[in-house]
Amino acid sequence: MIRAMAVVSLLALLVLVLYVPSAHPPERFLEQLRTEYTNAAVFWGKDAGTRMLSRAMSMQESARQASPVPSSKDAAPAGGVNAAVGREMASVNQRLFNNPYFRSIDALLLLASFRLAMLLEWLPWLLAFPIAAMVDGYLVRIVKAKEFLHHSPAMFALYVSLAILTSCASVLAFVLPITLHPLAIPCVPVVIGTLMGTAVRDFHRRS
Repeated sequence: MIRAMAVVSLLALLVLVLYVPSAHPPERFLEQLRTEYTNAAVFWGKDAGTRMLSRAMSMQESARQASPVPSSKDAAPAGGVNAAVGREMASVNQRLFNNPYFRSIDALLLLASFRLAMLLEWLPWLLAFPIAAMVDGYLVRIVKAKEFLHHSPAMFALYVSLAILTSCASVLAFVLPITLHPLAIPCVPVVIGTLMGTAVRDFHRRS
């Protein structure tokens, strides 16, 4: 059940993430980024908002450098036939990757990077909660085992499946051009940590 849920959820997430750039122009993602930067600057302060935006730009630049798509400025100088082939390849790359869809993907990744930067800003305060939930679930599982109480595989599968669905829904929300309140971002690790901690309580080890 868990494997089927994971496969179906990931496939649905992939389809939806690839569909979103075709439904919205790049200007829509950039407008949403400006809105969320303003909200973050009001909530966290201007310095923190600028730091998160800078971190998002750094992640975007790192992703661009790791991209296998060649850039015209990186091409080596050549003459004769090689120069003609290079110009033709550059023209093909320009037509293929400089269309509205790929520009929307670039803007989508920038928006998602900014939201990830917001999550990283929360992480020092939130990291203890998922760890505490997992430890609590592990201790409850030990107590149940000592008392010879039944560990329910069905409940374990249910909570793990809910954690998978929550993770996929969170990734989808990170790429959608909708306004997310700064307080909605930290709910992601809290909810996932709570579900996983609850799942650990009913983890059934096969003998």
